[in-house]
Amino acid sequence: MDFHCDSRSAKGRVLVVLHQEHSTPGRVGRLLASRGYRLDMRRPVLGDPLPSDLRGYAGVVIFGGPMSANDERDFIHREMDLVGVALKEDVPYLGLCLGAQLMARHLGHRVYTHHEGRAEIGYYPIRPTQAAHQLCQSPFPDTVYQWHREGFDLPRGAQLLAEGDDFAVQACALGKAFGLQFHPEVTYAMMCRWIVKAAERMGDPGARPGHEHLADWRLHDAPVARWIDAFLGRWIEGAAVGRREMVAAE
Repeated sequence: MDFHCDSRSAKGRVLVVLHQEHSTPGRVGRLLASRGYRLDMRRPVLGDPLPSDLRGYAGVVIFGGPMSANDERDFIHREMDLVGVALKEDVPYLGLCLGAQLMARHLGHRVYTHHEGRAEIGYYPIRPTQAAHQLCQSPFPDTVYQWHREGFDLPRGAQLLAEGDDFAVQACALGKAFGLQFHPEVTYAMMCRWIVKAAERMGDPGARPGHEHLADWRLHDAPVARWIDAFLGRWIEGAAVGRREMVAAE
């Protein structure tokens, strides 16, 4: 299913992988479409096929979902294979939450639960590296929206871009591939739906109560929105961290 934009300004397709019937690509989808990209949205969990190569795609985004990257399910393995195709073909890749964990697992690294069973659900501070602030003109955000109870180890050869307390790796880059543990795509409406649909998750150790999510949105969303807008423009044009040797040179 394509998310259409004005064909006169179309720059190509971005493959978008979602994990629930009514999931949307949120702010990330809107920003990519506004730049003239057409979103080819697939839901492998519901049986949608994935391409065997990425010719004709300007980039790939795998979003989050309620499942685990450790699940031994066919669609999980197909999505990990897709990550491998993006890395091999040097196509810009962006993994958000589950999408970042799938990249780590594809590269042979651990996706794990917190040793005390803690989750990050709500807004949490993170610590960006100097390299993170150099990705684009907008400063990397230092407080971000989270919704997960698993994290991932930094893949070998990847550059750490941000770290946290309960889950150390919050953002990383490997060439044109980026993994973000947090959710810059979330709009206010999406946040309200998540809080209502998964109210029981507010009882997880470490989770923030729902009313704090809404209050913190007003404090912390604007810097996230500015950053993801600036970052996507650099990432999709291949001008963010870019070539692998640039990542390794820090």
